[in-house]
Amino acid sequence: MNQNDKQNNTAIYPGTFDPVTNGHLDILARSLRIFDQVIVAIATNPRKTPLFSVDERFEFIKSAVADDSEKLVFDSFDGLLVDYCKRRGASCIVRGLRALADFEYEFQFAHMNRRLAPNVDTVFFMTDERNHYVSSSLVKEVASFGGDVSGLVPPAVATALAARFVTKQGDTSP
Repeated sequence: MNQNDKQNNTAIYPGTFDPVTNGHLDILARSLRIFDQVIVAIATNPRKTPLFSVDERFEFIKSAVADDSEKLVFDSFDGLLVDYCKRRGASCIVRGLRALADFEYEFQFAHMNRRLAPNVDTVFFMTDERNHYVSSSLVKEVASFGGDVSGLVPPAVATALAARFVTKQGDTSP
């Protein structure tokens, strides 16, 4: 296959990214090396109450990634991920795996997504060993108690978390 025969391949990297971690950014950087375009798609989940707005989360990611602006798109969605993939013309979903528990969870979703949309594949990236234990939930919990999360998240996120939890700790409402 010559370069002119290569199809444009677009991948969706979905998540809540609340907040984005260095593990997320590692998966994003690696996916940008493989795909022609990566759409970072923030899922709006009515069952979750995010700490940061969608716009804040996009700004955190944008400020932390290298200049891949021609390959990188930012969007948000609700509903079924495979329906969103179809709307965007994406043929692949990018997911990161940290541990066996992630695999079991993602395995189920990958198979259901494949059943619902046979032309949409899921590609898994194993997390970098430095980030295998890091999750957004863990980062928020540590930050909520005043713990140092630098090195786990981009500097802008660490600053925002510290500011957010200082505000919440100063709040005396029940």
